[in-house]
Amino acid sequence: MRSDLRILDVGCGEGRHSLAAAGRGARVTALDKDETKIAQGRSVAEESGLKIDWQVVDLQAEWPDLGEFDMVMVFNYLDRPRVPRIVERLAPGGILMMETFLATQRQLGWGPQNDQHLLNVGELSRLVAPLEVVHGREVLEPVDAERWRAVASVIAQLRPPSS
Repeated sequence: MRSDLRILDVGCGEGRHSLAAAGRGARVTALDKDETKIAQGRSVAEESGLKIDWQVVDLQAEWPDLGEFDMVMVFNYLDRPRVPRIVERLAPGGILMMETFLATQRQLGWGPQNDQHLLNVGELSRLVAPLEVVHGREVLEPVDAERWRAVASVIAQLRPPSS
């Protein structure tokens, strides 16, 4: 991974994805509203010698001025009204990686149950417009021997303006 690659991890929790990206040399900014989870991620980063810009941010309020990023990661977090804010953080040519639960998850007995946090079939690619979807999927897949998960994923790109 390029050492100048700027990555934003939205709703990072304890920072599993932030830690992986920083471990590969990316410059990572990690946002979450949960101070305890941010502190846990920061501790792991320090123990591993990784530099990550951890920020406690109420994702439903105004965000600090963060600039643009080469990649934005959003995993297991859904806030439909704020998806445009996430898309706006991409630099031209930037990539959005997003994955979260489908409404089918409710029937599997674990995970989010509230419609606000569950995607409808076919919804994710529409939510990330005007980005160009490079890859998308909706799957039911095993988590372990006991549990399955229903998720939608997308890799989408903000095409640079043509010259």
